[in-house]
Amino acid sequence: MMQVIPIPAFTDNYIWLISNEERKHAAIVDPGDALPVIAELQRRDMQPIAILITHHHRDHVGGIGQLLQTWPGLPVYGPAHEAIQHMTQPLSEGQQVNLEPLGLSFTVMETSGHTAGHIVYYGEGSLFCGDTLFANGCGRVFDGTLHDLYHSLQRIAALPAETLVYCTHEYTVDNIGFAKWVEPDNPALDARLEECWELLDSGRPTVPFELGREFDTNPFLRTHIPEVIARAEEIAGRETHTPEDVFAVLRIWKDTEYD
Repeated sequence: MMQVIPIPAFTDNYIWLISNEERKHAAIVDPGDALPVIAELQRRDMQPIAILITHHHRDHVGGIGQLLQTWPGLPVYGPAHEAIQHMTQPLSEGQQVNLEPLGLSFTVMETSGHTAGHIVYYGEGSLFCGDTLFANGCGRVFDGTLHDLYHSLQRIAALPAETLVYCTHEYTVDNIGFAKWVEPDNPALDARLEECWELLDSGRPTVPFELGREFDTNPFLRTHIPEVIARAEEIAGRETHTPEDVFAVLRIWKDTEYD
């Protein structure tokens, strides 16, 4: 059975350790900083077996070099369409990552949008999605496109509702704030916010989260809902014609007015 350990980094990042019940080995997901990873592995007496990267941003790759100095020869998996220093295993859509010492396997999905070559890892009932989907939100577009990000989110939304989503930032409370701009009368948002504060006040992260819960609270996955459409049209000052159009209005609004 898979075990996942969160390692807080910087101000709001999570680096994930993927292990199993024996907890002797671990794969490292998106190590933007090496020092907390090294400390956690040594504290737990765990041996790293691989590094998994979702995209090229510094807060996801910045620790790779120091980790390789500490454990030379670790394979570094990452997106084939992005230039990432130290990457040894470039990955494209549909390829498998087999972590044999853990008895675990993941399928690669290409989810461009946040960045042009962003990938995610899906398997074991879980999704390690970098900065594509957040709890109650989604990533900002950098060198990808709004069109690509919308369709990437739709692909993720088609996964089983019980999928546990491991994103890499603690943005949930802030994202609920924006979601309430979009749907101020959505009672599911108030319930989700209360739950999040209970988790944070007890020192626990708000992630992972079940994918199916997003359909009640995440405006970027609710672009077909009449209330969300109406709000987008109010903001845009025009009619919207497709859910993708609604998505673009909301994402641009969040970028320019909320963030």
